[in-house]
Amino acid sequence: MPSCSADRELFPLSWLAQYGYCPRRCGLLALDQAWVENAETASGRFQHQRVHTARVERKGGDLFLYELPVYSRTLGVNGKCDCVEARAAPDGIPLPYGEGTFQLYPVEYKHGVVRKREEEYHIQLCAQALCLEEQFGCTIPAGAIFYINSHRRDEVTLTAALRQKTVETAQRIQALLAQDALPPAKYSAKCKKCSLLSLCQPKWKRTAKGYCQSLWDLTTGEESP
Repeated sequence: MPSCSADRELFPLSWLAQYGYCPRRCGLLALDQAWVENAETASGRFQHQRVHTARVERKGGDLFLYELPVYSRTLGVNGKCDCVEARAAPDGIPLPYGEGTFQLYPVEYKHGVVRKREEEYHIQLCAQALCLEEQFGCTIPAGAIFYINSHRRDEVTLTAALRQKTVETAQRIQALLAQDALPPAKYSAKCKKCSLLSLCQPKWKRTAKGYCQSLWDLTTGEESP
């Protein structure tokens, strides 16, 4: 784990998922405060608003903590957990929200249907677990991504490899913020759904480079260095 720093400014936990999706998208959000709404982001925001109200619910011996604020000085992040299921467990930890001891199980809500390959969601969930572990002095072996549209959850085992990937992603974002420079644009299939496509213009940048290349070749009769 990276060293703790009480003086380091914390960045939003959600940026981990943004960086995992696309480093340049994260840079546009973090450095340029850029945001463009599209149909998909609007739908996701609306669905989150419907299910998210900060509260504590008890069902049997279990607690459900919604919109729970979390932070990690080690990772350098803060944010909120959509839901933390605190399951009654004799070997668990005490919480200030109710009597008993509990095993914590974070659940991140996402718009859409179950998607097994979206690692950025797993990184965001893992970061929430690392925050909870740091705040409450516990160990969290697993959590889940709950897909609102399909009403299904994808359980995620918080492996050592995933934890390391999460730490590395946080470090890369810290480096991005320190350098204050946007990552280069790289066009991929993900760009088609990105709400920041019009600002990023990944194809335009490639076309511009090719255009300059052709001008150089035409002028000098040789390939540019």
